[in-house]
Amino acid sequence: PRICVVGSGPAGFYTAQHILKHHGGAQVDIYEKLPVPFGLVRFGVAPDHPEVKNVINAFTQTARSERCAYYGNVTVGRDVTVAELRQAYHAVVLSYGAEDNRVLGIPGENLSGVYSAREFVGWYNGLPENRDLKPDLNCETALILGHGNVALDIARILLSPLDLLRKTDITDGSLAALACSKVKRVWLVGRRGPLQVAFTIKELREMINLPGARPVLNPADFIGLENAVKDAPRPRKRLTELMIKTALEKPGQKTMEMQAATPREWGLKFQRSPQEVLPTADGRRARGIRMALTRLEGSGDSAKAIPTGDVEELECGLVLSSIGYRSLPLDPVVPFDTQHGIIPNSSGRVEGVPGLYCSGWVKRGPTGVIITTMNDSFDTAQSVLEDLQVGTLDVSTSREGFGAVENILRSRGVRPVSFSDWEKIDAAEVARGKAAGKPREKIVDPQEMLRLIGH
Repeated sequence: PRICVVGSGPAGFYTAQHILKHHGGAQVDIYEKLPVPFGLVRFGVAPDHPEVKNVINAFTQTARSERCAYYGNVTVGRDVTVAELRQAYHAVVLSYGAEDNRVLGIPGENLSGVYSAREFVGWYNGLPENRDLKPDLNCETALILGHGNVALDIARILLSPLDLLRKTDITDGSLAALACSKVKRVWLVGRRGPLQVAFTIKELREMINLPGARPVLNPADFIGLENAVKDAPRPRKRLTELMIKTALEKPGQKTMEMQAATPREWGLKFQRSPQEVLPTADGRRARGIRMALTRLEGSGDSAKAIPTGDVEELECGLVLSSIGYRSLPLDPVVPFDTQHGIIPNSSGRVEGVPGLYCSGWVKRGPTGVIITTMNDSFDTAQSVLEDLQVGTLDVSTSREGFGAVENILRSRGVRPVSFSDWEKIDAAEVARGKAAGKPREKIVDPQEMLRLIGH
């Protein structure tokens, strides 16, 4: 059987890995629109979290298998259609993730100084489409809308001492911009309360222990919460206890002296919902944000934030919205649920289109960490294997696979990038990094990548 996977992030690679491992004859081709593989492992994981990127080693083993091939620099839906892939392969798995962000839908969202978390993370991680972002870091206060791990990542990058960042694979351009940054205060704002935050204890602890930055948590936000979490699941309980401790702890003399010398601070604000980004006098830039104060109805994860009618304004020159990523429809022949931003499916089988599957964020929505995506992708791969076994997928007719696609691409002037091409780009990045005392220096211009491999 010839199987094609669209997207080379964790969902794509885990799907391919599982099929290759459990079917001794399957051939899997992975298509990726960028010249370089690994999706959000490369472009989403924070530069100061290198251990999370270790999964790249397993993905590389998969890509080097003689039954697997990687074709980068190929945009499915434009360079080759899904219908053409379905003609060439016995099964097609869509694992192309979530390449857009949810919008706030409030006035002032398009002012200068307002960015989505997705583009800001893409900028410091070298995602080609965000390389020219040039965020203005000339203000003292930044405000991040959202209480997830990505929001904490951004706060940490904005406040980290430069000597910590210099040892990471953060891009040269963003390091230079952060070196000139005037940001010394970061507020993380959420619509709900401390019991509904989506970040995890590891990320919170890292933020609390960040050198040169002190946490500012309002004790009033945490009064009485110890009782509320007594019977909560352990992760939620430990997370809440850490916030309470940080908020209520009286600093000792040494801590006070250190904090007095600490110019930078960050804090969590709760039960506030953005209403409008306020413009400067010339109407061009963000100067602050107006927020509706909310009260919670219900409890736990299902609590809803209801506006109270009161509002509050907060001054800030940088606004980052970290309210989630969003998948986009890829091709008119693929059903798409625009409300939920997913491809309608059951166990990864796309509804109404036999032989078409999906895995990862486009299958279940943009939530969870790499391990969640791994399990989800194995689930889709299992559906493919079952359909091969019971004959739902007819492999009696041979399919040409890449042979057919190659002709289509050639006729459209598209030259795919192979995995060994990527390894040349990888080696160049590592060599540039070594010269600068970093693990790698990412190339952010796709044209430069293609020149490097002689395309």
